[in-house]
Amino acid sequence: MKWCFGFLLLRVKSLCRLVVNRVRDATGLASVQRSHISHSFFCQVAEAVLTSQLKAHQEKPNFIIKTPKGTRDLSPQHMVVREKILDLVISCFKRHGAKGMDTPAFELKETLTEKYGEDSGLMYDLKDQGGELLSLRYDLTVPFARYLAMNKVKKMKRYHVGKVWRRESPAIVQGRYREFCQCDFDIAGQFDPMIPDAECLKIMCEILSGLQLGDFLIKMAWKDVRHEMVAKKGLAPEVADRIGDYVQCHGGVSLVEQMFQDPRLSQNKQALEGLGDLKLLFEYLTLFGIADKISFDLSLARGLDYYTGVIYEAVLLQTPIQAGEDPLNVGSVAAGGRYDGLVGMFHPKGHKVPCVGLSIGVERIFYIVEQRMKNKGEKVRTTETQVFVATPQKNFLQERLKLIAELWDSGIKAEMLYKNNPKLLTQLHYCESTGIPLVVIIGEQELKEGVIKIRSVASREEVAIKRENLVAEIQKRLSES
Repeated sequence: MKWCFGFLLLRVKSLCRLVVNRVRDATGLASVQRSHISHSFFCQVAEAVLTSQLKAHQEKPNFIIKTPKGTRDLSPQHMVVREKILDLVISCFKRHGAKGMDTPAFELKETLTEKYGEDSGLMYDLKDQGGELLSLRYDLTVPFARYLAMNKVKKMKRYHVGKVWRRESPAIVQGRYREFCQCDFDIAGQFDPMIPDAECLKIMCEILSGLQLGDFLIKMAWKDVRHEMVAKKGLAPEVADRIGDYVQCHGGVSLVEQMFQDPRLSQNKQALEGLGDLKLLFEYLTLFGIADKISFDLSLARGLDYYTGVIYEAVLLQTPIQAGEDPLNVGSVAAGGRYDGLVGMFHPKGHKVPCVGLSIGVERIFYIVEQRMKNKGEKVRTTETQVFVATPQKNFLQERLKLIAELWDSGIKAEMLYKNNPKLLTQLHYCESTGIPLVVIIGEQELKEGVIKIRSVASREEVAIKRENLVAEIQKRLSES
């Protein structure tokens, strides 16, 4: 810091001298004494200003170092868990033929308003940006509908992983918002009834089963079902009430069959059409092998206004708490439904594109997995390193560099310490603490004999193999582990 101060001071003095000389030349002041006084005066002022500025920079900052409210940093341990969850979710989406896409983190405010019903007040608005009123995206569905309408896309199967922002309810915390990660899958386009809906439910079951969170149940509901049947389809109020009585019983395909046998329902054309769709859906769910995971629940109602048909929500069932575990109450972990009218709200001519989709609650799932690992005392490997390159002797940095390059070029995940002459014990302790399974050791004896030692970190067993067989031997061991 002293050197830096001296350098800056010399620089300021030279600038002052230049200013003084120019003023002297311009005013005709040739007196050495007067120019000396001016020069000294300017330099004293410059030194005082510079010293005060440097002192201010040396003082500790008076602000609190923290993340904004509603957000958090994710440590390497957190990221390992999150990436495993996301990899499983995305691989399922891809297995079903979905294409990845992304949309901006914020949209025009008018794009998002009046799409979420009562939840519209929970959007996070940004300040005026060059004449445009913007809001952070509240979910991934409305931006997807805007994309379809803007690009005149009529059919698409997509997945989207991204962050959304939602204000906390004013009853909880006034004005604060939270950041969420969402994984969405959607099928857009005109297709035969219930086939896309059944596939979305199948995907939801595959993901929740793969995550091994415990037993779960997907509840299906009819949002505003009575109003739609009576007001829009002309169904008699007593017939709609009769259907409601059945649905509130909570059941599956057997409940649908029972409703078909009801004379008051079977004599109504509109009721039969609705029951026919439900029966068809359960036939597909039975073929997919997930009918036992689906149950009706009329009490379920999603708050978003854009849903137009059947909606569903997956909840974890209460399971016996294992020894030492705390109960986890996190609500639903996945949800979705049909929104056939949303794209038409953006299309200039109002052309509709039927859509159905689902959203995986990554934050809640992440919380569950993290808590269970914490309760069980499980350690998380923060790297995927497979091999560590070590040496027991000095002056072997070049040999280690050549060896690790060979491993990298062969697609093997490898590490080494960034020191010229590390101690062997330090290198081995690093492998044990980070969970690296294999160590390759090169020293004077190995170099002389043209071999490399492979050490198993867990068993501490060592074996010498020929240098040219190293990659093949490592790949064999990794495939067997």
